[in-house]
Amino acid sequence: MLDLAARIILLPILVFQAVRVRRTALRLADPAGRRNGVSGQGPALNLLIIGDSSAVGVGTSHQEEALLGHMRKRLSQTNTVFWSVDAETGATTADTIARLEKGLPQKFDVVLISLGVNDITEMVPLPVWLWRFSALLDLIKLKFQADVVCVSGIPQMQFFPLLPQPLRWVAGAQARRFDRALRRLVDKRTGCRFVIMDFEPDVSRMSPDGFHPGPKIYAEWGRKIYRAIRVDVKRLRYPNHM
Repeated sequence: MLDLAARIILLPILVFQAVRVRRTALRLADPAGRRNGVSGQGPALNLLIIGDSSAVGVGTSHQEEALLGHMRKRLSQTNTVFWSVDAETGATTADTIARLEKGLPQKFDVVLISLGVNDITEMVPLPVWLWRFSALLDLIKLKFQADVVCVSGIPQMQFFPLLPQPLRWVAGAQARRFDRALRRLVDKRTGCRFVIMDFEPDVSRMSPDGFHPGPKIYAEWGRKIYRAIRVDVKRLRYPNHM
């Protein structure tokens, strides 16, 4: 809990650094490419990706290099995949709930979630964030009748080169706290899977802005998610053989 005390003591410095980062950070464009479509052959599978800029694929030049592209390629080998991305750069969990509530109900077999980093940078208290994330999971089950929900954990923000010290250290400690709490929440939910974002802390694998994943991390992320849900996907494909 040393970082919590440090947050109080260093609050003026942390606020100054956070404001400066927002003003001076390199702004990367969203990747080119469609955010919805259909591909593959086999039993139908409806895939939805929701979340923040990482769910959008910021840090890549095209959706083929982003999470969507990697998931589409893998799932399309065995299924006819109807895929869609409903994500926004800068989105918090509260933003995502508000956006999804405005949409029409629709059936999705698999929903992937990437959220939390913006809640940390916006200094949302952990108990408030957990309540919101739980409400999001309820909404997804109710509105999308999701069979499988795969939640990505919080990345290791202590390795984000964009963030100066001590902001990087404090954000990293908070990210670890959020990640542990999120995993406990997800593990209690039927049909939910958790993916640990423990990627190698190599600056060369990140995007030029020092904050978003680069193409190699997106590729590894896609592999992690596929490994986490492949048994579920097989069960959905052959429901009478499992």
